[in-house]
Amino acid sequence: MEIQPDKQNIDQMDTVLAQALGLSESQLDFIINYGIKYRMGQGASDDD
Repeated sequence: MEIQPDKQNIDQMDTVLAQALGLSESQLDFIINYGIKYRMGQGASDDD
C-alpha cells in the first residue's frame, strides 16, 4: 500500500520549519513550490 503525501500537510510542516528557522515569506514560497512534482511523488520516473 502506497500513501500519497498530502500537500496541505507538507505545506504546514514547511511553514512551521520556516518560522523556526526565521525564513522570509519569499524563501518559504520558494521551498513550498520547489520541485513540486518530485515532492509529491509524481515525477520520480517521468522523463521531461
